[in-house]
Amino acid sequence: MKLKYLFYALLIGGLAALVIYRITTNKESQNQGPGKGGAVSQRPATVNGIEVRPSEFSNSLSITGSIDANEKVDIRSEVPGVVRSISFREGARVQKGQILLKIDDSELRAQLSQALTRENLAAGTENRARQLLEKEAISQEEFDIALADLRSLKAQTQLIRAQLGKTTVKAPFGGTIGLRSISEGEYVTPTTIVATLVNTNPVKITFSVPEKYSNQIKNNSKIAFTLSGSNKKYAATVYAIEPQVEAATRTLQLRARAANDDGLLIPGSFANITLPLNTIDDALLIPSEAIIPIQNGKKVFVSSNGKAKEVMVETSSRTEKEVLITSGLKAGDTVLTTGIMTLKEGSPVKVRTAKK
Repeated sequence: MKLKYLFYALLIGGLAALVIYRITTNKESQNQGPGKGGAVSQRPATVNGIEVRPSEFSNSLSITGSIDANEKVDIRSEVPGVVRSISFREGARVQKGQILLKIDDSELRAQLSQALTRENLAAGTENRARQLLEKEAISQEEFDIALADLRSLKAQTQLIRAQLGKTTVKAPFGGTIGLRSISEGEYVTPTTIVATLVNTNPVKITFSVPEKYSNQIKNNSKIAFTLSGSNKKYAATVYAIEPQVEAATRTLQLRARAANDDGLLIPGSFANITLPLNTIDDALLIPSEAIIPIQNGKKVFVSSNGKAKEVMVETSSRTEKEVLITSGLKAGDTVLTTGIMTLKEGSPVKVRTAKK
């Protein structure tokens, strides 16, 4: 029993000593202020940084566009009728003026013959009226009526000849003709699409740029582009610029022309375009991982007197790894690139710096 009481006494005494020690320690901590050397200083965070240096930067814009045919038209017959012959092979090249289609013209030829007969008769009547007018055997009014009849019949003859000419459909330009949608003996109208004719050498590249770049693009500007699924680069030259910005998208549409001697550029294809804008001699570039997006814009951390400092920045173009800074930084600033998500304004930092 004595051992039991002794054990309890020792346990109670140990607990009492521990409580007294904790109370004494807390009081000493409270009595020690910052001026007395009692505060434990925060250890600086070790981060990587980069010293910003001006460098030459060729500013370019990466955009998308589409490849269009140099010329494209749907082949149609201007007059309705039965197709008597088709003179082209699907997918083949045709020359300008080559006959593609022939529409039955037998009815129009009969109308032309009838019109020529009436015209000849009216010509004889007009000739006799002229002779009688010279002898003052008829009035000027009677002669004018005969002359008007002759001119009217001549106009009808010319109209029928024009319609006859339209029964032969010719290629308006040289190019490649596509798949036909009709057969010989089929009745066609002016709304019937026979086939599509395209000229693909050169091709046109149509694309749009944001309006803020509109004053940096001129005619004869050079662009480079690639096709989807290919790394081969093609060159083109801007030859036309839309005179106004599209209000809905705030973009400006442009068109460039590229040679297509090998025929690899197919109209309708998707193009990835690189458009050079200008060259900046003293550009400030920082790694993209240093940028922190926030509600009111973007910020970075710089090292100032051993502490982290927040700086609001404005950016412009970007490359694969870097961002162009337009305001907020100056040459010589040390921009922090690692550990930035855990930093706060005034946090002590130890920077491993590399020059840009």
